[in-house]
Amino acid sequence: MITFNELGLDTSVLNAITEMGFTNPTPVQEKSIPVFLETERDILALAQTGTGKTAAFGLPLLNRIDFNSKTTQALIICPTRELCLQISKDLGNYSKYLKGVNIAAVYGGSSITQQIDQLKRGAQIIVATPGRLMDLMDRKAVKIQNISYVVLDEADEMLNMGFRDDIEQILSVTPVEKRVALFSATMPKQVKQIADLYLKDPVEITVGKKNTANVNITHEYAVVHAKDKVAALKRVLDYTSDHFYGIVFCQTKNETQDISDKLIRDGYNADCLHGDLSQGQREKVMSRFRHHAIKILLATDVAARGIDVSGITHVIHYHLPDDIENYTHRSGRTARAGKTGISFTLLNMREQYRLREIEKLTGIQFQKIMIPSATEVRDKKLIAFTDTVKNCEIEDGIFDETVLAGLEPLMELSKEELIKKMLSLELRRFSDEYLNAPDLNVSDKGGRSEGGAGRHSEPRERAYGSNRGTRLFVSVGQKDGLNVGSLKELVHTTTNIPFDQIHRVDVKGVYSFVNVEDQHVQQVMNTLHGSQYKGRQVRIEISGNSNDTGRTRSSSSREGQRGGNRGEGSRSSRGGDFNGRRNRSDSSSGRSYGSGGGDRRRRR
Repeated sequence: MITFNELGLDTSVLNAITEMGFTNPTPVQEKSIPVFLETERDILALAQTGTGKTAAFGLPLLNRIDFNSKTTQALIICPTRELCLQISKDLGNYSKYLKGVNIAAVYGGSSITQQIDQLKRGAQIIVATPGRLMDLMDRKAVKIQNISYVVLDEADEMLNMGFRDDIEQILSVTPVEKRVALFSATMPKQVKQIADLYLKDPVEITVGKKNTANVNITHEYAVVHAKDKVAALKRVLDYTSDHFYGIVFCQTKNETQDISDKLIRDGYNADCLHGDLSQGQREKVMSRFRHHAIKILLATDVAARGIDVSGITHVIHYHLPDDIENYTHRSGRTARAGKTGISFTLLNMREQYRLREIEKLTGIQFQKIMIPSATEVRDKKLIAFTDTVKNCEIEDGIFDETVLAGLEPLMELSKEELIKKMLSLELRRFSDEYLNAPDLNVSDKGGRSEGGAGRHSEPRERAYGSNRGTRLFVSVGQKDGLNVGSLKELVHTTTNIPFDQIHRVDVKGVYSFVNVEDQHVQQVMNTLHGSQYKGRQVRIEISGNSNDTGRTRSSSSREGQRGGNRGEGSRSSRGGDFNGRRNRSDSSSGRSYGSGGGDRRRRR
């Protein structure tokens, strides 16, 4: 595997990125950096969001700039203020050990006077949004007539936002003899036209296929009535609350604010991002989201453009986007830097044709899942809570005389009474109204699903409790720093089993469960069993119960078969149980959610 040391970068830049933990370039970096450094040709790069495009053009650009000069030599144009700030911050980190560097970020919603003052001090690199750059050009505050490099980042998003005229006006002021690098996640007609007009004989770099989505993203959908969407969203958030960190995309500013208000009112850790927010409000929301003070961010497409936040586990489409290609952009917010993620669509009957259009355009295969029943949500919460309590390490040092005195009223309670009070606090959201709520799933033919959640027979649907593959016990869990995505990634990287053949990952305190296709069981045993993860030996066993979610685990016999459930509190004969399982008569049921000068036309 190639390293950054082999790409010809300056030692000062290499020292900075090594300190940041960068060793091996991503595919787009590996392909772009040598072209930038070793040739004088333009670059047309097609790569998904989150593949490292900033370093792909930023690192070689820092090698090419003369920082002894105060003149502006490079212009980077991007669609949003968030991306503008992110790029300038990244370039600042990459150039940590270079002297005389001045990188100016110019964008709307911030003081234009302060930005002009920075430009007057001499900025070798300007990172700009189109609108603010046009304002500065009108004020004669920016000089780009003699620049050597232009980078168009997220070109498809800029054109989707209506910036084509601005981009053409900006490029018309730049010199004919310059190098242009255009980076885009998709290649719609408008981007191709801009490339044909302003790039001369470019080197074309493609990472993945045109208009395809990140292969590490699982694409799922559920069908509900429009009036049930908020209730369905809450069920999904409740069911995945132990590991959910994501963005919910809405169509309008009002819808974004309205749903956010409803979630906050009901105790969800949420906030929203839309065009009516001031710059200060917007930055406050984004700061809280980046620091995980907010786990659920509701946003419109325009407001979310340019958001670059690591670790997002889920993207939820409350509605499918008007522009089908925006689906790729939205989904690309998760599964960055080689991680896995879930893109989930809440679909009503009228939107199904658009789902098929996205499948046709992108090659994505959507999997239909089921909105979990209220009882399944409650049971999963019970399991998670009891696992947390059971696996909590007692720290005797914190129980001084004052604390022990404060615990005396609790000591007077019986064990049963204390447990019931603790569970009542944990499950206070699950009122009788919630638990008696109807099944929210709708069949593809438009009616309510028969027989409750998961009672469908279509092969593409999955439900909680599906028997697909073999259920495996894994002896590592949350205490080892694992979540659903990282455990799935661990199984994939260790065994080379494709992501789409790893199912129903359930991570507990000190152990986990995962389903793999039957033909891969021995492969997991041979490679993952007995390996080390963060100093702990990994043990793999076949679970005797395909519905095992961690409350019970069967013991092993000499032959390696598993049998004999050791769990307490089973009530499966009454239709639901403490383990989060439901009696299903239909074995094919799907699973619930949980898994001028610049125009080069004359010189062609």
